[in-house]
Amino acid sequence: MTRLRIRDAAPADCDLIAQWMIAMAWETEHKRLDPPTVHAGVAAGLGDPAKARYFVAMREADTAGRETIAVPAGTLMLTREWSDWRNGEWWWIQSVYVDPEHRRQGVYDALHSHVAALAQADPAVIGLRLYVERENIAAQNTYRSQGMDESGYRIYESGF
Repeated sequence: MTRLRIRDAAPADCDLIAQWMIAMAWETEHKRLDPPTVHAGVAAGLGDPAKARYFVAMREADTAGRETIAVPAGTLMLTREWSDWRNGEWWWIQSVYVDPEHRRQGVYDALHSHVAALAQADPAVIGLRLYVERENIAAQNTYRSQGMDESGYRIYESGF
């Protein structure tokens, strides 16, 4: 029997999450990221809950000998944004990645459901947000299937 379990990421997950972030940037935006910078960024997020909170989806399967084997299948990062308009926090879903071997098997759904349940249980949280590349139609359809809608905002940035 196979099942998904969502757990908080640990420092030992840093290498894998960094690899997944590099793969995700290439797959979704054709951007090549600097591996040492990404690794340092993931390590900083894992080490400071004020920066980020990572989750890892584990696919667990029982072997014939009833031993359980757990394999990392995907990840999701949360960051927080304060809203003075609503006197609460938006939780931003970011850095989503599902290993290709585990796609279309409910991994993102499990990650999203886990985060949504945590958010709904916290009275300080007013909702979930995320951003997605305009051309990533598959991801947009996935997010709509989770009850998310376009917010009507455009994101602008200025890099330094």
